[in-house]
Amino acid sequence: MGSGAGAKGGGWPLPGPGSFLLLILLLSAGIAGAASPYPSMQELVDAASPGDIIEPPAGTYAGPVTIDKPVTINGHGEVTIDAGGKGSVVYIESDGVTLQGLRLTNSGESYNDIDSGVQVRGNFNVLKDLVIDNSLFGIDLGQAENNIIKRNHISSKPFDLGVRGDSIRLWYSFNNKVTDNVIRNSRDMVVWYSRDNLIARNDSRGGRYSLHFMYSQYNEVIGNHYEDNSVGIFLMYSDGVVVRDNYIARASGPTGMGIGFKETSDVEISGNVILNCATGMYLDVSPYQPDTTNRIFNNVIAFGGVAIQFLNDWTGNIFKGNVIDGNITQVIVAGGKTANRNVWEGNYWDDYQGFDIDGDNIGDTPYELYAYADRIWMDVPPARFFKGSPVLEVLDFLERLAPFSPPDLTLRDNRPLKVASAGLKDFIEESSLQKEHAAEQAGDDTGGGSGQTEGFDALKALRDSLQR
Repeated sequence: MGSGAGAKGGGWPLPGPGSFLLLILLLSAGIAGAASPYPSMQELVDAASPGDIIEPPAGTYAGPVTIDKPVTINGHGEVTIDAGGKGSVVYIESDGVTLQGLRLTNSGESYNDIDSGVQVRGNFNVLKDLVIDNSLFGIDLGQAENNIIKRNHISSKPFDLGVRGDSIRLWYSFNNKVTDNVIRNSRDMVVWYSRDNLIARNDSRGGRYSLHFMYSQYNEVIGNHYEDNSVGIFLMYSDGVVVRDNYIARASGPTGMGIGFKETSDVEISGNVILNCATGMYLDVSPYQPDTTNRIFNNVIAFGGVAIQFLNDWTGNIFKGNVIDGNITQVIVAGGKTANRNVWEGNYWDDYQGFDIDGDNIGDTPYELYAYADRIWMDVPPARFFKGSPVLEVLDFLERLAPFSPPDLTLRDNRPLKVASAGLKDFIEESSLQKEHAAEQAGDDTGGGSGQTEGFDALKALRDSLQR
């Protein structure tokens, strides 16, 4: 009957149940292979026990990977985890995880999900010597404490600046150390609702905000190098922050500024070098809390547009020992108001014309800055385009010669420095050139690094020159 039926049908016999099962398995394997040609890193993590050190053979592994136990993954610079354009590359949902010597690449593109190189949702984790590229966000810390983010090289996806993800993002995260990272072509580094974090010795270029604080208190920002970003450091509603010994250069766009504050109180801004920025420092209703001061000491603001800009007539800032040199305008206050309710003492002003007869390097007469024709573009900002033009120069000269109306006193420094230091301009120019050279070297290093280079130390040179 069987052979007769087969002969009668003239076709192939129908497959049995075993053949269907084999076909399904083969199709499943084919689909899995099409989804990722790489071995799974998740399988290695799942097979590990808490405390294990995972050292995968060199090569590329498939992500995303979720780590929910305290393990170490060390790629020794020879292991890549590729998320295949889906989700974050690594999710850390445990305490005590270490990631080291890995390349994390090809995250998804979801802003809602914060697709990142690494999402951290635990404490006491260490992320070091990682290369994170083609990832929407770099490292995202959410409600994470006591983590170390060190010596990583981070870049975003090749999108327009405003739609790139952030390089490093702290959200409700406390007591973390973010140090020695190299950041290229990401959007911002942001610190929101986070306190007691250290951000030190990072090198960031080609972004929007080098560092942006929102509602974040008692953080320290020390020894960072920020260059060719739209904005250097901006503090919003963030009190008790220390910003010390940072180098900020060429924040020169329409909204470019070196350091800015909005409704921010009790901060220390000291020892920073701010070069070639559209606005060196920008203050908006700061300090905001009653009976507090902002201490702005020993900074260099040079070769920019406006050295210091106040959005309003405010008080509570102390400016001491700062060097204001080579800027188009020293200090402006929106609306033609005054900055004289702040304390100005012992600053160097390159346009000071007084004498120092007793040789103590303190000018014998106060430095006084008046607003003459400058009031035109202070009141009408687009008119700044014409600053330096023959018309405004003549108008300013006539205003000084025979004022049409009494000029406004912008500020008075009763103890101006006559000489900032011997060779100050040489120092600033050498600093700028050396930092540019260091930037080229750092840009060639795609395998991580501290973002710092040996050689000329601008801040040390400044301190030495001021002591001479």
